[in-house]
Amino acid sequence: MSTNLQLLIGRVLLSIIFIMSGFSKLGAVAGTAGYMASMGIPLPNITVWLVIALEIFGGVAILLGFFTRYAAWALAAFCVASGYLGHFQPEDQMQMINFMKNLAMAGGYLVLAANGAGSFSIDARRR
Repeated sequence: MSTNLQLLIGRVLLSIIFIMSGFSKLGAVAGTAGYMASMGIPLPNITVWLVIALEIFGGVAILLGFFTRYAAWALAAFCVASGYLGHFQPEDQMQMINFMKNLAMAGGYLVLAANGAGSFSIDARRR
C-alpha cells in the first residue's frame, strides 16, 4: 500500500471521532457546558463553542487534508488537554484507559503534523 494511501486512510480514521463528537455536542450544548462547568473549565458557555468549532473544523481539515499540519497540532494539543482534564483519574482504570487513548490520538496527530497530508489532499493541490 502506498504511503499516500496510508496517509489518506489515517486522516479519515483520525478525523471521524472529532467530526462526530462536534456534531453530537451541537445537539447538547447546554449539557456539555454544564459538564465542563462541573470539571472547573472556565467560561463553559463560551468554551463549549470553541470546542465544537475545533472538533468540527479541525476534523474536516484533517479529513480533506487542508492546513493539515496546523489542524493536527491543534487537535494533538486538544487531545492532551482534554484527556488530562476529563480522564486523568489514576484511581479509575476505565478513565485512565480513556486518558491513554487520548494520548495515543495525540501521537497520531503529531505523526500527521510531521509528515503532512500526502498527495491525496487539498494541501498537495495548493502547492
